[in-house]
Amino acid sequence: MRPSIFRSVLILAAALLLLAGPGMAGTTYLSGSPDLSLSLSGDTLFSPAEDVTLNVVIKNQGLNEVKLTGTSSSAEDLPNQARMVTVDLQAGDAPVTVKSDSQMIGDIPGGSTATVPFSVKINPDAVAGRYTLPVQVGYTYLYFVEQIGNDDAIYHYRTVNETLDLPLTIKAEVNPEVIEVLPEDLYAGGEGYVTLKIRNAGYLDGQATVAKISRSGSSPVVPMTSSVYIGDFPPGAVAECRYKVKVLEGAGAQSYPIDVVVTYQDENKDTVSSDAVSAGVPVKGKIEFTVVSPPATMKPGDSGTLEVVYENTGAGMVYSAQARLSATDPFSSATDTAVLGDLAPGERATARFQVSVDKSATIKDFGLDSEVRYRDSLGNSLISDPLKVRVTVEPREGIDRVLANPILLSIIGAVIVVAGYYVYTRKRKP
Repeated sequence: MRPSIFRSVLILAAALLLLAGPGMAGTTYLSGSPDLSLSLSGDTLFSPAEDVTLNVVIKNQGLNEVKLTGTSSSAEDLPNQARMVTVDLQAGDAPVTVKSDSQMIGDIPGGSTATVPFSVKINPDAVAGRYTLPVQVGYTYLYFVEQIGNDDAIYHYRTVNETLDLPLTIKAEVNPEVIEVLPEDLYAGGEGYVTLKIRNAGYLDGQATVAKISRSGSSPVVPMTSSVYIGDFPPGAVAECRYKVKVLEGAGAQSYPIDVVVTYQDENKDTVSSDAVSAGVPVKGKIEFTVVSPPATMKPGDSGTLEVVYENTGAGMVYSAQARLSATDPFSSATDTAVLGDLAPGERATARFQVSVDKSATIKDFGLDSEVRYRDSLGNSLISDPLKVRVTVEPREGIDRVLANPILLSIIGAVIVVAGYYVYTRKRKP
């Protein structure tokens, strides 16, 4: 027998018993049941790859159809009240991932609502459209009350497990995906270009599309040109966007992030910005030079050619390199610059400087300051970190020591003069 027919029979039986007279012990009944429906509170339109909280509103529209007098049931025992309600949101065929477990929310009286939050992740590749999420709802309710005598009653409850539908809409939009990063001569402390291949992984044909990059947090990769116009950007299309960037000093040889956002016009001609996605930009180490020649040796009072060998120990090509030497006391230089030319990584070149050492120079090791000025692949003029050119000032020995000492030379000169005079005077005597 169907529940509606059975309920009608019960109501009719209760009415006949009441008509039989108040002095006669009989059975009375209440009629009604919960009637639940679902809806979403707040935003009902969501984007792919979005983390959202779905506020599911459960409304109980159940009515108490008949309440016969003489019953001892209270308002808390009304048949249209859903008791001990449990709610379990499921993904079904929708492109979402439900992160929340089943929840128990207590009782929902007739005419009342309850809101249950569920954490949901919209899949990044979700196709735009309208979906239905199945919601498993369980509860009990007062099926009928059997009154025995004037004071006693038996409460009959029924358990219900039903599946309700929750509508959810995923909107069409442009979803940028960086599929390839092509750096061009990016070194720490320098400038260069990076080309991004950006694919529209969404399901909307973006119009007047512009791809923008920005610095990601404290990343050493800083855009110098940040926008590239794409125009029409249909689903699945790939656009190559070239940007000029600089890399801050101190960056190592690794990849650093930049953020990518596209703005476009949707089908309503409204300007929309996508969520930011990150792309890793490979950066080579800093361009560096090393003095690889052994320490030169000079003596006080010397003048000559100082040959210094420089090596490009960095990761990139340099152009029109010039070495500069800063000669300080007790050194002086007639030429303080020398051309090295173009140097590939690992390549060496020799610079020649005309250097003099003061006669009063202290006997010890000296470090002369040097640097290399060069141009990168974009023609930017750059200067290397300071370098040290080692020069050891050694004492003179033997006749060389005598010849370099003015006092000794003066004494020797005086002795020669005296000796000469003595010889001369001896020869003139008879």
